Amino acid sequence: MKKHKVPTSSHLSLTDLPIGQEARVTAVVGNSGITRRLMEMGVVPGVEVRVIKAAPFGDPIEVRLRGYSLAMRRNEADAIEVSI
Repeated sequence: MKKHKVPTSSHLSLTDLPIGQEARVTAVVGNSGITRRLMEMGVVPGVEVRVIKAAPFGDPIEVRLRGYSLAMRRNEADAIEVSI
């Protein structure tokens, strides 16, 4: 089993987190329809999020927040800033 090193920086993108890592959303960057939709689905500053799994080639990723699972593309997850 491959071990992932936990990032040491306090502010990261959601895609920087290894599987199983929990973090708190600090910002959703951008003003596109995608970022607006993510915020409508509960991805807002202050919410806790955990990376559940990633597809074999890394896209999409599944995250868990507010009691439900959400799958998103990596470029969408790049717009979500988190802190550990």
